[in-house]
Amino acid sequence: MAKPFNYGGQAILEGVMMRGSRKMCLAVRNPKGEIITHCEDLNPHIYSGRIARIPFLRGLVMLWDALGLGMRALMFSADVALGEEEVQFSGPLAWGTLAISLTAAVAIFFVGPLLLIGLLERWITSDVLSNLLEGVVRLGFFLLYVWGVGFVPDIRRVFAYHGAEHKTINAYEAGDALTVEAVARRSTAHTRCGTAFLLQVVIISILLFTLLGRPPMVPRIASRILLVPVIAGVAYELLRFTAAHRGHPLVRAINAPGLWLQGLTTRQPDEGMLEVAITALRKLLAEEQLVSVPEASPSAQSAPPLPVVTPTPMER
Repeated sequence: MAKPFNYGGQAILEGVMMRGSRKMCLAVRNPKGEIITHCEDLNPHIYSGRIARIPFLRGLVMLWDALGLGMRALMFSADVALGEEEVQFSGPLAWGTLAISLTAAVAIFFVGPLLLIGLLERWITSDVLSNLLEGVVRLGFFLLYVWGVGFVPDIRRVFAYHGAEHKTINAYEAGDALTVEAVARRSTAHTRCGTAFLLQVVIISILLFTLLGRPPMVPRIASRILLVPVIAGVAYELLRFTAAHRGHPLVRAINAPGLWLQGLTTRQPDEGMLEVAITALRKLLAEEQLVSVPEASPSAQSAPPLPVVTPTPMER
């Protein structure tokens, strides 16, 4: 049976979210050892409507929706992992935290390197060299951050669930049975990974900003902020292209740095983590009616709907 859709996912606290063409399902293990599952519909206007067929624009819209889904899934997983009955972190606080996080990311990874190189500009005579050095600093910031957070114990567990997510999708795409034994044999690296996407964002920013020359500092700072959506849209299309042509030698070379970097953002999962990831994907496949209803883990049970965060125009 041909695979009709490229499934993706996200590691969350003590669990995994899997996203398909029409549904999103997640599975989280609670303190009792039970696997709590939940599924909900995706916005059809984003994932199967006209927007999904418009290059570059679709990337921006889907990425924004993915941020919202990811935030809600993280809130839900935190609640389940702590054994709470209801999610407490929601509404304006959730979206406010997301806004602060995005602002901090742009400030640190886009504006920060520019300001740092700006301190040295009197000794840099070449516009191209100035922009390239800024890009090298940006790449260094990114790699240092990814490496550093891996030492936090809770993040290491999330990275292990990230590995479980990749192994499960790799097994599914290879036609393997979705069992712990079969999935465990697969790689923790995958070409359609958010880590690879972020690396592509950094690389594309280096190329784009180098072409802009070296205008005065204020316009340059504005360009680093305003062009982030453009860079993200281009990176999304590149990720789609490389994933669709990953067998080509040139594409394999392009994908190699992203696959290498996933060694920092994934860990080898244990069997319990694989069971959670498999439960999430099997539930999703059943919900999208691509397979018969899977046999659930004896500890798996359904959960109430995710709490609704403050709606945006992209949410129903």
